[in-house]
Amino acid sequence: MEFVLRSYAPEDADALGVVFFRAVHEGAVSKYSAEQRNAWVPTPPKGEGWEAKLAASDCVVALCEGKIVGFMTRQEACFDMAYVLPEVMGKGVAGVMCAVIEGRARAEGIARMTVDASHLAEAFFARRGWSLVQRQEVERRGVILQYCRMDKHLGPTEDRLSA
Repeated sequence: MEFVLRSYAPEDADALGVVFFRAVHEGAVSKYSAEQRNAWVPTPPKGEGWEAKLAASDCVVALCEGKIVGFMTRQEACFDMAYVLPEVMGKGVAGVMCAVIEGRARAEGIARMTVDASHLAEAFFARRGWSLVQRQEVERRGVILQYCRMDKHLGPTEDRLSA
């Protein structure tokens, strides 16, 4: 599969909302109940609040044949969102986006990152050197969702720059 990456542009917001919605409602079926998926994201997010959230983050967008197929966001030292369309899961798109986000964080001098990963994303991050810190729960719209806090040591950037 050939894809390209680029940074977020404001006109991407609605398409990223659809990716988020589909990733949860179709991609996470094996890990979360319908009730949990509806509590997590009942409709594709859009509007000023969604656009502002994306614009305020370091956001990488993946495209295949000109169509947006995934995105990942970072807020300082924390992965905020990491989603791909179900049809590209397991095809390497998320892995490359993850490497870009980690590389950007490292270039900014961030030595450790965290992520609150879903059950679906836990194995993805673990394969990339992330460690489980703690299993947690959050209530969304009256429904309990389980996730896990993970972290990864990115290494001292000063040593890499001087080598």
